[in-house]
Amino acid sequence: MNEKKTALIISAHSADFVWRCGGAIALHQKLGYEVTIACLSYGERGESAKLWKQENMTLEKVKTERRKEAEAAAQALNAHDIRFFDFGDYPLEINTDGKYQIVDLIRDTQPNFMMSHSKWDPYNTDHMYATEVAIQCRMIAQAWGHNPGEKVLSAPQLYLFEPHQSEQMDWKPDLFLDISEVWDEKKAAIECMQGQEHLWKFYENLAENRANHFRRNSGGQAGGKNCRYAEGFQSLYPRCVESL
Repeated sequence: MNEKKTALIISAHSADFVWRCGGAIALHQKLGYEVTIACLSYGERGESAKLWKQENMTLEKVKTERRKEAEAAAQALNAHDIRFFDFGDYPLEINTDGKYQIVDLIRDTQPNFMMSHSKWDPYNTDHMYATEVAIQCRMIAQAWGHNPGEKVLSAPQLYLFEPHQSEQMDWKPDLFLDISEVWDEKKAAIECMQGQEHLWKFYENLAENRANHFRRNSGGQAGGKNCRYAEGFQSLYPRCVESL
């Protein structure tokens, strides 16, 4: 029997996973993976402007609405699980105990691969901080001396999903994933994020543009694979292969 295949998405805010890797989540669920999403915050302060414009809004009400949206989106993507850590946003700050909670999740899921944000984001430092934490927690999860007796982590790839303004983020994709067959699931998840409706069309256009890059890099007019929607990722660690 094949060993269980898993993936872990570390999302700074509760909507980030939808825009940036919703297709990868839905596709890998179809491929038999158990994909777990970890939301480090709800994006309650900095990414919920539409909610804050409503009368009598409170922080707890915003968190509740953002959680509902994220849970609905995860369900639309058929994600295996979604976890909420509520570390706060703007700024996102995580102490050692909080990092150990993430390490526990990494060891519990034993992901075949992980995903998080670009390493640099001057527009939203929560994003690059989330990846800094993901890198650090991946390291701790590999340490035999951390909670001896637990199963240590192997060496999962950390894919950096596309930031909102990629040309400003020192982000360079080296992998394009065809998500055409699960685009309907991603679109449904996008439309769950009512608090950020202004991003819906942007990410549909981005998926179409990345599909063009997929077609070009898979053969172009010489016979590239047809692809209508795609997502781009940057590998952080070397990928080890036996042939090219």
